[in-house]
Amino acid sequence: MSITPSHIIQHLYCPRFTYFEYVLAIPQYESRNYKVMRGRHLHDERLEQNKGYLRRRLGVVNRYDDQYLTNNLLRGRVDEVLELQDGSMAPLDYKFAEYKDKVYDTYKTQLYCYAWLIEDNFRKPVRRGFLVYTRSRNKVVEVPVRDEDKAAVRAAAEAIREIIGKNIFPRATKYKRRCLTCTYRNICIK
Repeated sequence: MSITPSHIIQHLYCPRFTYFEYVLAIPQYESRNYKVMRGRHLHDERLEQNKGYLRRRLGVVNRYDDQYLTNNLLRGRVDEVLELQDGSMAPLDYKFAEYKDKVYDTYKTQLYCYAWLIEDNFRKPVRRGFLVYTRSRNKVVEVPVRDEDKAAVRAAAEAIREIIGKNIFPRATKYKRRCLTCTYRNICIK
């Protein structure tokens, strides 16, 4: 099984997501979530509407749209891969969301995953990523990407592979508030 950024985000939220969904094969019905589905359609719309504006704003020298990238553990579709003037590259991801003076950890984790994929596929460093908040007039927010951020998502991917491969029932998250809205709360052992 190759792992997606969504798997890593879920795993970091609570490792038991990995167990319930991929060891026991109990779906969580994510496709019923309006925001998830709207976000997926938004990506397709943006690919058609925003040709060329980023080159001016971010110093982009080249852009690769809708890139499906893989490595030995991870796979993902990056909305845009940007080649920057300093020789580095950066992922750009559109969010069907408003910017509220904070970048959520889930968004950062997704960018870190994309950074790992870009480095493996393009063989150039990734030191930052960009988020576009479409419900805030396409506000662009830069997110630093450190080596330890990429190492953390690699470690999460390895942990997911181990849980699935060895049928391990992991410890639940230590943040019990997360259990209140979890789709697996009725079957999870406290």
